[in-house]
Formats: sequence, structure tokens, C-alpha cells
Amino acid sequence: MSTKTKKGRFGRFGGMFAPETLMPALWEAEEAYERFRGDAHWQTEYQRLLETYNGRPTSLYEAVNLGMRLTGGRARIFLKREDLNHTGAHKITNALGQALLARFMGKERLIAETGAGQHGVATATAAALLGMSCDIFMGTVDMERQKPNVFRMNLLGANVVPVDSGGKTLKDAVNEALRDWTKTVKNTHYAFGSVLGPHPFPFIVRDFQSIIGKECRAQIKKAAGRLPDEVVACVGGGSNAIGIFSAFIKDKNVKLTGVEAGGKGLRGNKHAVRLTPSPYAKPGVLHGSYSYVLQDKSGQIADTHSVSAGLDYSGIGPEHAHLFESGRAAYTYATDTEAVAAFKMLCEAEGIIPALESSHAVAYVIKQAPKLADGSIIVVNLSGRGDKDIDSVAKFLGESI
Repeated sequence: MSTKTKKGRFGRFGGMFAPETLMPALWEAEEAYERFRGDAHWQTEYQRLLETYNGRPTSLYEAVNLGMRLTGGRARIFLKREDLNHTGAHKITNALGQALLARFMGKERLIAETGAGQHGVATATAAALLGMSCDIFMGTVDMERQKPNVFRMNLLGANVVPVDSGGKTLKDAVNEALRDWTKTVKNTHYAFGSVLGPHPFPFIVRDFQSIIGKECRAQIKKAAGRLPDEVVACVGGGSNAIGIFSAFIKDKNVKLTGVEAGGKGLRGNKHAVRLTPSPYAKPGVLHGSYSYVLQDKSGQIADTHSVSAGLDYSGIGPEHAHLFESGRAAYTYATDTEAVAAFKMLCEAEGIIPALESSHAVAYVIKQAPKLADGSIIVVNLSGRGDKDIDSVAKFLGESI
């Protein structure tokens, strides 16, 4: 079930807010995607790549050690292992789809924005596979804290374009990518990395990532004999969360929980909390869609902070805004300190090094564990692996590598 209620809208959120120079490109992408998703040849090729190149389906793993540590075995905790995808996160699933869509449209060049670098690596990977040129826009703050991923993108043949404007993070990278696309649309496809931007991108990315939820629904029924009580995912732009939530939206008895980046706490503006009550978050337009956006007292887009580069974004996908206002999903946050503690706990308990983004979802489970009823089943979408984050974690802990 999609929560898209009319063209480009999720309730009152979404839309296609773009300059006139970009509208033909958006219309082209919308029309091409409708043909692409109905084309048997291209869909077969996409499924082939998901299975033989991407590594899908990813496993659903019961974290027994973590469950024992947190609940004494009273509750069962499952991890949807998106960290096992090729390139180490859910991002490749969307990147492969959009690269094929670009080929379907006759485009020769891919561009993308990236924060944590995982979407940049995934897009560079897809471009290399399909023989396309690729430019990745990345804020210089993110480039500094995600050096391994910058190097990986370069190894894959992509050109990483430093963005030194604004807060020098994901928001600013999107700005520059949109500027580039306006000038180069004839031969370029912008592979949006999350359920953001003007229509049709929130719908396209949702569609590609919905496989996470489809797999998880079948896997948990096989593993536990029923649906989970709660599904949890971290939320930056929101693609991994929408991906897994999408299969459970109709199941009213399944609680859906998104976990935002609480940064240094909600006193002040050193966080990236858009849906948890905050005086800085209100509806507005950012990067082509109407959603909740962090704004300063003058109504300007506010800069953000998170120990995780992938959650460090001022806006949120419009479907999340709708799920929040409709009450179908709940949203909370974890601070930097809580996320790093969760990172360490999962490493020690399960031998799994999670991405700092995913660690926010794990941090929520750690806090909720004492409240879980006997026999509860909770699924956490482990959106990516943490190789890219070990420098950031070491620095946070005052250690050196």
C-alpha cells in the first residue's frame, strides 16, 4: 500500500516545487519511469542484478545475544541485514535501479549527492558497471569525516565534487547537484539517494527500496510465525525507513518507529530532528518538496549536526511527514552519545559493526528494551555497515587509529 494520495503527494506533503528550467527534466523522468517499471526486459535485468550483483535477498538475523543482554530473552530482536548488500548499505538497490533508468532514457552521465558516502559509492559502482560517467557532490565536512568512501568513489572512476558552501554537508551537496542537473539534463540523470526532492523522486526511490519491506515481511513470518510488534529504522532523508515500513503500513498492529539524529541534544540547534517536537522544525519547501524542515528564527534553512553524516540533513522525505501527521508512524531520536554506545554494544554482542546511522535505531531499542512485553518481536533495519565510520567513532571516543 502506498500512502501517495494524488500525483506527487503524500497527504498534503510532497509536490513538484522546481524552477521552470527543471520541469521538463522532472516530467521526462516521471514519464520514463512509468514506462521503465512496466517494461519486462528492463525489469528482468534489474532483478538479475539485484540477485547476482547486489546480493539480494539480504538476511533477517535474530540477534539472540543482544536480546539476552537487553531483555534476558523475554523479547526477540531481529536485524534486517542491509549491511550485507554489495557496497555495504541499502543504497545500492536504488542506485542500480536509477542507473538502469538512466540507460533506459538514453542518458550517459549520472550525478548524485551524498552525505555518509554510501549513496555516492553505490552510484559510482552502478556507473562503473554500466559504463557511465559519474560526478558525486559532497560537502567538505562530510568528505573529511568519510575519507574512506571518498577514496572508494575515486577508485570506482567517479569524480567527487567538493561543496564548500553553507554547512558543507548533505543539504549543500543537494543544492549543487540540482544546479548541475539544470545545466546538463540533456545527457545527465540525477540519481537521488533518498525519498526526497521533487516528484517523481520520492516515489521512484520508495519503489526501488520497497524490496526491503517485502523481503522482511516474508522472512519474519517464516522465522517467528507472525508479524513483528514493531519495526524500527533510522531516518535521515528516510529511504531505508520507507523501504522497510512500506510492507507494514496496512498492518495497524505493527508499530512503525523512525529514529532521527539527536546530535548533541535538542537544547540548541546541534541536531537533525525534524519530526520529534522541536521549535526549529516546521513545514516548508526544501529541494523541491513540501515537508518538515529545520528552520532558523528568520525562516531560513538551518544547518544541522550529527555524528552520522547520513542523518545530517535539514529536511525529511514527504512520506515520513505524512506518516507522522497521520499518526501511522512514530518518530523519536537518539543522541550522538547514545548512537556511539549502541555502535559499541552491537559490535561486542553480535560481532556486527553497524553504520552510525543504523546505530541510532539500535540505540532506540536499547532504551526501549526494559519496556518490552514478554514475547515481543522487534525488527531493526540495519541499513549499513560501519567500516566507513571507524575513524569518526575513534575520534568521538578520543582514540586514534
